[in-house]
Amino acid sequence: MRVIVTGGAGYIGSHTVRELAAAGWDVVVIDNLVYGHRGAIINDKVTLLEGSIDDPAILDQAFAKPVEVVVHFAAYAYVGESVTEPLKYYQNNLAAPLALLTRMKQENCTRFVFSSTCATYGIPEQIPIVETESQQPINPYGQSKLMLEKVLLDCEHAWGLKSVFLRYFNAAGSSSDGKIGEDHDPETHLIPLVIAAAMGKRDHISIFGSDYPTPDGTCVRDYIHVEDLATAHTKAITYLENGGATTAVNLGTGVPVSVKELIEEFEKVSGLTVPVQSADRRAGDPPELLADPSLAKETLGWQAEKSDISNILRTAYAWFSQPHGGKYS
Repeated sequence: MRVIVTGGAGYIGSHTVRELAAAGWDVVVIDNLVYGHRGAIINDKVTLLEGSIDDPAILDQAFAKPVEVVVHFAAYAYVGESVTEPLKYYQNNLAAPLALLTRMKQENCTRFVFSSTCATYGIPEQIPIVETESQQPINPYGQSKLMLEKVLLDCEHAWGLKSVFLRYFNAAGSSSDGKIGEDHDPETHLIPLVIAAAMGKRDHISIFGSDYPTPDGTCVRDYIHVEDLATAHTKAITYLENGGATTAVNLGTGVPVSVKELIEEFEKVSGLTVPVQSADRRAGDPPELLADPSLAKETLGWQAEKSDISNILRTAYAWFSQPHGGKYS
């Protein structure tokens, strides 16, 4: 059976592609390689189409054979950039997928797994966050994801599209065997920045705010291993194949980890010292983001199995410690 994975050469997408290919799917990746990496596609049976999801010629190739399901990752995801360049984000994250959905309708492909985000909730009113939490994004990135969720609901009403919205919390870690991992430019994720500081590749790591209403004063987040995220996508496909209704689920652990705790745990895992500097709070940073993942277990039969923070840090450190330094090229 054929599955199209948009953005499948990116961080989470490539881990999902690897799992789907191992399960025997005919995987077609569409990726413009702006942020994805050709080297992240490590199964030679996977077809990589370099281009945009709104390019008719690319879609012709992708849909040359019947497609069972589309897994959609392709999106820009730099929150700060989305504030300064909102049109870039609405074009790529909202407008471009409309061409893909139009082709899906034409081809009678009615299953869609969407890489959404906890950013659709904005600043939550309650912790842990449940799927019925009010969705009030505070930046164009989160807005673009929420808007596409609404489009998908309209498509269900109009022509029967069934979707699963997977609202991630903090994706982290690298593959257990060290073959693929995280390679962003620019890098904004905390764990790679901590590792870079510990390895002497940057002067220090800044802790933005130490006076939050949290146990140690630093921000608290919910970290989930990238391989657990990949498994969630395969389970979402199975759910839709079995006739599941459109739904949204949080992907997290429900386990709080503060910035300070993460740095201390990395020092234990690696034996290195992380140079730290205190900095002012950043505007828009909620004190705590924590998932209630119970619906994912109930609906998809999924729960995190590799997301202990020590394991996340070990796999990430193993990736960045290799001769390639965590870079595909």
